[in-house]
Formats: sequence, C-alpha cells, structure tokens
Amino acid sequence: MRLKIIFLGTPDFAVSSLQMLVENKYDIVGVVTAPDKYGGRGRKQLIMSDVKKYALENNLNILQPTNLKNKEFLKELKSLEADLQVIVAFRMLPEVVWNMPPMGTYNLHGSLLPKYRGAAPIHWAVINGERETGVTSFKLKHAIDTGDMLLQRRTAIHPHDTLGSVYSKLKSIGAQVIIETVRMIESGNLRLRPQPEGEVSKAPKLNRANCQLDFNMETYRVYNKIRGLNPFPSAWCSIDGKVHKIFASRPYIDGVERTAGEIYTDNKSYLCISTVDGYVHIHEIQQEGKKKMNIKELLNGYDFQSDRIDPMRNLQ
Repeated sequence: MRLKIIFLGTPDFAVSSLQMLVENKYDIVGVVTAPDKYGGRGRKQLIMSDVKKYALENNLNILQPTNLKNKEFLKELKSLEADLQVIVAFRMLPEVVWNMPPMGTYNLHGSLLPKYRGAAPIHWAVINGERETGVTSFKLKHAIDTGDMLLQRRTAIHPHDTLGSVYSKLKSIGAQVIIETVRMIESGNLRLRPQPEGEVSKAPKLNRANCQLDFNMETYRVYNKIRGLNPFPSAWCSIDGKVHKIFASRPYIDGVERTAGEIYTDNKSYLCISTVDGYVHIHEIQQEGKKKMNIKELLNGYDFQSDRIDPMRNLQ
C-alpha cells in the first residue's frame, strides 16, 4: 500500500522537493499552497505560486486556503486521509493541521538547525559570513523550527557565493533530503534527535530597515550583506539623495583612513563607497526608477555629485 502524502509549499524552492516525491511514485493526495494574488504592472495580473504551477502541470489536487483554521478546509484536508504531511517553505501551521496525519508532519528548513531558526535562514547565513550551511528535516511541534531532527546535509558557502547561488544548491540538496526522509518514515527506520538549545541562532524576517547598508561597518560585513541579499530582496543605500539597490560588489581593505560612506568615482568606469577599513567597489546597481545595470552602464548616463578621484581608480 502506497504512502499517502499531503505536500505544503509555495515558492520555487519547494518545487524540487515536490517533483522528487512525484517522480518517485508517492501518492500525493493534496498540495496546499498560497492563494493566487495580484501583481505585475498595475497589480492587475493574477499570479499563482510556483508550487501551484507544478501541481497543475501534473494534475495534482490543489488546496489554497486563506485561513488554515477554516472548517471547510480542515474537513477537506481530513477527507484526504493522508498518512504524512511534508512541508517545504510554507507558512506556520496551527496544531490542528500539523497534528492531523498519523505519521506526523515533517518540515525541511534551509539551515543546519538549531542555527538560523526563522523566516530567512539562507539569507542570514550568507550575510553573517558563514562558511557552510545546509538543510534539516525535522518533525513539527508547537514552537516554530524547534522539532526533533531527522536528517541534515551540509554544503560550503564560498567567498563569492550569493544568496541566489546558495539557494540553488540548497534547493537541490533539500529535494534529496526530503525523499530520504520520507523513505525512512515509510520504513519505520528513523531516529529523531532533539535540537541542542545551546547552539540556537535566529534568522528574522527581512524588511526595508534591515536590508539597508551601513558603511560604518567593516568592509567584509558590507560585502557579505550585499551578496546575502542578492538577488532578492537586495541591499540598498542612498546616493545623491536617491535610493540605489546594490547587487554585486568587490571588497578592498587598504588601511587608508577615510570617512565611511563617501563616494569615489571618475563618473566613467568605477564607483566605490568607503567603509571603516576600506571600501566596496560596486559592480552591479539599480537606481530607483531604472533597470539593473553594471556600473559602467549607469555612469554612462548619470554623473554623481561626488567626483573625488582616488588611488582606487587603478582597480577598474
């Protein structure tokens, strides 16, 4: 008798895991994902989640509740008689949902728990300059991201990795961990272990305030923040009174005293911003109201007020 599974997920990060289960012939009796929402130009286009797109392409049963405690939704969920629920990148569940299937509900988290519990684990691992990260499968219980762990897989974070490159690696690794997790649960050959509370760290939700760059920090902290927010939601700062999103940079530490946050540019080929111990050489940028471009493209059509020429001009 095949294991009956309900899958809960929304973004493309979750699609690889769902695809892995489908390709391994598990009986996906329901896919729970976020409701469609309006977006695009003028917010007139109805946009569906990546998980829903995959589910439609594969004729899977889709549920899109706006309220996870809604009686009709709970009735429909129960009627599917799932043995197990699998979560990859979905919102917090009420106990009435996660406690429903007899084999429990298991979640895939994008960190080496208990490090980086919270909404943005991959971002914060890169922002904080970690040299490795990974994924963890664990069984849900009351407090978020605190359940007993089943599997972990590790991967390196290289010095020039961005959020985007680490995200892609973990998406693939996560799919493998999900299939291994389900097989272990199916066989009954599983050993859950508690998370060591002494190693807990947090990965809070990202917002406009904590995505702003502070150049009164060391160069590598600024550099890590830029790459840890690339490509989304992106680091930003104000230059010449305009908001600029910074996507790519290179760090330099030269020991020369400068005022943090000063702009150095020849208005032709390079733009650098000073920190407390060096500067970041900006490579990819987006000025408000314009498209993303490399720094030479931006400078070709815009002169910054600051045109101080500095020895770093030789780095272009």
